[in-house]
Amino acid sequence: MTILVLGATGATGRLLVQYLLERSKHVRIIVRSKEALPKDLLAHDNLSVTEASLLDLSDAAITEQVTGCDAIVSCLGHNMTFKGMFLPPRRLVTDATRRLCEAAAAVKPATPIRFVLMNTSGNSNRDLDEPLSSAQKIVLALIRTLVPPHADNEAAADYLRTEIGQQDAAIEWTAVRPDGLIDAPEATPFEVHPSPIRSAIFDAGQTSRMNVASFMGDLVIEDDIWAQWKGQMPVIYNVED
Repeated sequence: MTILVLGATGATGRLLVQYLLERSKHVRIIVRSKEALPKDLLAHDNLSVTEASLLDLSDAAITEQVTGCDAIVSCLGHNMTFKGMFLPPRRLVTDATRRLCEAAAAVKPATPIRFVLMNTSGNSNRDLDEPLSSAQKIVLALIRTLVPPHADNEAAADYLRTEIGQQDAAIEWTAVRPDGLIDAPEATPFEVHPSPIRSAIFDAGQTSRMNVASFMGDLVIEDDIWAQWKGQMPVIYNVED
């Protein structure tokens, strides 16, 4: 199995790459600088590295990256700096999702490529009737207006829901929504729900990056887990003691 991972130098992305390599999968990554990765990962025989900005690549180059892949996982996100939040590319996640899906269509795979998008519990799945309090709706509207990365995350998931949908010949997708992200030294028990079970704004839970990496890795590796969650936006929480 060959998996293309975007955002591999990020806090969750590098954990995902390690998780997949430990399970003897072939991993391709596109990174601005490979120096941001640990040397032991770079030396792994099953890792292929392309140094580039994804959105600067031509359509043909992205199609070449997608060719031969069984799955694509996007852990892309904006740096939480002024430049990362308010300067171009303001639609990093959405544009990357669109171009990767278009590349998958160009490849015309025999079976659909699995696409996993790392998203956020603050984004509602508008395919479902997920209840939001009036106060939460107001806060989310403000965040959507004032924090461009949130609007980008919403648009990326909406692209998968509305443009790719449930019957695409080239792509099957899942958008994983962790709650409040934390670091942890190892994976711990976690639970996955079709929709949030608590308010992402006023009663946020915790989700370790290690658990997110484990779940996303299992999604692309394990057929039964994929069958359970494809075409959905599962929310993942750490199991509380």
